[in-house]
Amino acid sequence: MDADLQNEFNGDEWYGNHIERVIISADAIQEKVTELAKRVSTDLADSDDEIILVGVFKGAVMFMADFARALSVPVKMEFMALSSYGDSTTSSGTVRILKDIDSDIKDKNVVIVEDIIDSGLTLSWLLKYLEGQEPASVTVVSMLRKPGMQHTDIPVDHLGFDIPNEFVVGYGLDFAERYRELPFVGVLKSEIHQNS
Repeated sequence: MDADLQNEFNGDEWYGNHIERVIISADAIQEKVTELAKRVSTDLADSDDEIILVGVFKGAVMFMADFARALSVPVKMEFMALSSYGDSTTSSGTVRILKDIDSDIKDKNVVIVEDIIDSGLTLSWLLKYLEGQEPASVTVVSMLRKPGMQHTDIPVDHLGFDIPNEFVVGYGLDFAERYRELPFVGVLKSEIHQNS
């Protein structure tokens, strides 16, 4: 196991032999969360009401929790469960709502909290869906983006990191519901996701 990977695992090697390399450390992620939260807090500081954060289960859960705690404005947290991947490594492009938000977002400031933007198809669909409910504003915050992979123009207001087009896991990102709990973002060894 290389030194960067050993550092991130802090001696726990439960998935160590599954990760090819770390591309964003846990420390770098937490610094970026703080930076993104400051930007959004500044942008929406004049809001008369709480901001409604909308995260997409399950990938955005880690980022959304850290991001909400780092904001200096009042928030309400909402989650949607959408499906476009299943156990596959690529989006099917067909989006199904498995769980909708519970709040009325009409005339509210909404912040979509995304873990990663790759094809952009799910986020594009979600933007149209939420804008149909007449919010005052919709802001997109994404921790990660794979440049060049988008099939549609996505307005990303605040972005954490651009990453290479590799299969990544950790910090909410999974493969077949595993690896979400890793505190860093790492590249999953190809033999693991290609042989499943």
